[in-house]
Amino acid sequence: MKRRLVLAILFLASCAWLHSIDSSLAETPENQVPPTSTEPPSATPPLHLPELRPHEQNDAVSLLGELRGNVRMSPQNADDRLKLAEALYRIGDLDTAIDECRIAIALKPDHALAHLQLGRALMAKQDWRASVMELKEAARLNPDLTQAHYNLGTAYYTTGNIKGAIQSYQQALELQPSFPDARYRLALVLKLAKRDQESAQFMEEAAVNGIPQAQFFLGNAYRAGQGLDKNGTLAVYWWAKAVEFGHQPASSALSILRRQALSPVQPEQNRIEALKAFQGYREKIWENFPDLAHNGDSETLGTTLLKQNRTDHAVPVLLQECYALSDMAQTELARLYETGLEPSLPPFDKKILACFEATAGEGFGPAKKILARIYGKGLGVKQDRQKVNTVLRGLPKQDVKAILDELSLQP
Repeated sequence: MKRRLVLAILFLASCAWLHSIDSSLAETPENQVPPTSTEPPSATPPLHLPELRPHEQNDAVSLLGELRGNVRMSPQNADDRLKLAEALYRIGDLDTAIDECRIAIALKPDHALAHLQLGRALMAKQDWRASVMELKEAARLNPDLTQAHYNLGTAYYTTGNIKGAIQSYQQALELQPSFPDARYRLALVLKLAKRDQESAQFMEEAAVNGIPQAQFFLGNAYRAGQGLDKNGTLAVYWWAKAVEFGHQPASSALSILRRQALSPVQPEQNRIEALKAFQGYREKIWENFPDLAHNGDSETLGTTLLKQNRTDHAVPVLLQECYALSDMAQTELARLYETGLEPSLPPFDKKILACFEATAGEGFGPAKKILARIYGKGLGVKQDRQKVNTVLRGLPKQDVKAILDELSLQP
């Protein structure tokens, strides 16, 4: 009962962490800086059984039948038992996989891979202490087994043995330096150990290698100045990188920062810092195209790429600049939304519309005007006068009148 209670608490803590960024804006008065989590998740790291595609499921079932036949023919063969255990693990039959691992170990006690597979299955069952024993034995039998050290680090982390987790992840990286997931996990436990500078180093290495969770936490570290010099531009840069992988907490963090930059009731210093962070980001992404000359404020990177007919890059970059509060990018995207760009971009692109919807909702004036025109004229959407009125709220009266006059609508 006590163990179930602990697991339930860990699960709830994990859920709370995942939603902390999303809920922070709603809970924060508009005249205060919204908090951004800089702490790693304190609960169980997520473990997922491999998800099989339909054809893989059929292949797995066929393979399972074949492996069952092999075990019937050679019931004393530990390797055949282990192959069967792996196949059972892949289809989610953890209990039977554990049984087969234990039979394999009984047949061959010094089989490091059998101890590793049993440890993995026990982790999936959240039997952490038993998994630690098996993974330690796997690492003892074969010290060069990278996955044993990595999984052991996760099991130690979950059971609260931070020192053991650090040592295990470090050993995994000694064996396999090109292991970004191990760098990310090591960064998390170093953060828990209050070793912020070391944590930031490993987090950055993991972020550079494309781990979106690492990119999110690295952005947080730059935003808060924990283990690194505070840098709003780099915070936006790494959050934007994580968003490219669909990381929702990073998207929420950027939304919070945009609202801070655009809110008239924010302290002036906070607004200026947030605006400078987005401006710095728009400057930084020029580094991705070293062959292009920066034309100062007369062009954005996206409009420059568009003039050179590099449309595959131009539209994604314009969207990045649009989310980074560029008036010029918004104007160019508004044109592309109506006209499209043959042959790659049809008119009324939903990604462009989503960008206008998001930034207008956060208070960006140019997006509000564009969105009012889209709904006022029914451009790719159903014409909606009420939506127009809602979108225009908060704009100066003269701007509202000019837009309504253009749309031939009465104020």
